[in-house]
Amino acid sequence: MAAIRRAIGLMSGTSMDGIDIALIETDGRSDVRLGPSDFVPYETAFRRQIEASLDDAKAIKSRTERPGALGAIERELTKRHGNAVSRFLSNHQLGKADVDVIGFHGQTVLHRPLEALTVQLGDGTLLADMVGIPVVYDMRANDMVHGGQGAPLVPAYHQALAARVPAELSKGKPVVFVNIGGISNVTIVCGSSDPIAFDTGPGNTLIDQWVSDNAGIAYDAGGSIASEGQVIGHAVTRYLAKPFFNLAPPKSLDRNDFTLADLGDMELADGARTLARVTAEAILKAGAYAPEQPSLWIICGGGRKNATIMADLAEGVARSAAKVITAEDLGFNGDSMEAEAWAYLAVRSLDGLPLTWPTTTGCNAPVTGGVLIL
Repeated sequence: MAAIRRAIGLMSGTSMDGIDIALIETDGRSDVRLGPSDFVPYETAFRRQIEASLDDAKAIKSRTERPGALGAIERELTKRHGNAVSRFLSNHQLGKADVDVIGFHGQTVLHRPLEALTVQLGDGTLLADMVGIPVVYDMRANDMVHGGQGAPLVPAYHQALAARVPAELSKGKPVVFVNIGGISNVTIVCGSSDPIAFDTGPGNTLIDQWVSDNAGIAYDAGGSIASEGQVIGHAVTRYLAKPFFNLAPPKSLDRNDFTLADLGDMELADGARTLARVTAEAILKAGAYAPEQPSLWIICGGGRKNATIMADLAEGVARSAAKVITAEDLGFNGDSMEAEAWAYLAVRSLDGLPLTWPTTTGCNAPVTGGVLIL
């Protein structure tokens, strides 16, 4: 029997809004016990620094390069993660000896799968020194060495969670986990077969950019702005005509692969409404890659709080008699799921278990990954 380990996962996603932190106990296989979670927001000024650093990242040719401000930002970002862990341990009356490993994602600033290049800011050695707990980080790189795209990595965890879905909901058919972060991605779980996973298109990132540029606010809370607008059909068509949607999976995206340029000129609410439809339609296209029509779509990530996106998704899957629910409907935590996944992946890494499969990233064989800092 595999050992149960207590692990903390740290995730700073493409929305760049802060640090998700979660604790689980797991054997890195089918046994997963959820613990506490938290979110530590970045202050606005630091978030803006990260956003600005994306331009510096465009000059990177090798994964270890840190041009411009990237080196200083990496150190500051790592220190924030270390402080977040220390506060989390204190808040939950835990000592460093109570945690076996930390899974550290860092902040993606460049992802070019066709060039086998992905860069996450985050100094695993500094983090381990700060908190005194072993750290597994840089979990995407080995997948790329073996022909994969380095993303998505959460499917291994989704498959473990799928075992908890009641039979009356799964109906013996594929179950789809949808994460709507800055970029949306799906995991199609088909029983004990290797999961099928890929990025589907823009998630929240274009909506966030749109309302920030046009209203000076960070995001469309609850989809309230979108709910006042109309879908501009020709703009949706422009987005969905992108070559990305004709690519067979596995496939992955950089945050900047889709821009507001295709939206055109329109009112604030119409822009938010149109982009919400783009997000939903891009996700719904994923169903075509399941071996049979999925029965259930489980929505995770910040986008599940956008009622307009959720309504579009529910309407879309109803055509095939499927159902849309949120992670919380199954007792999961849709906010902390990716952080939980990084904890789970860290334990799998310790045991040399696969983090990715040919069906999730395009790697040439199931492959483990991660760098361990003791």
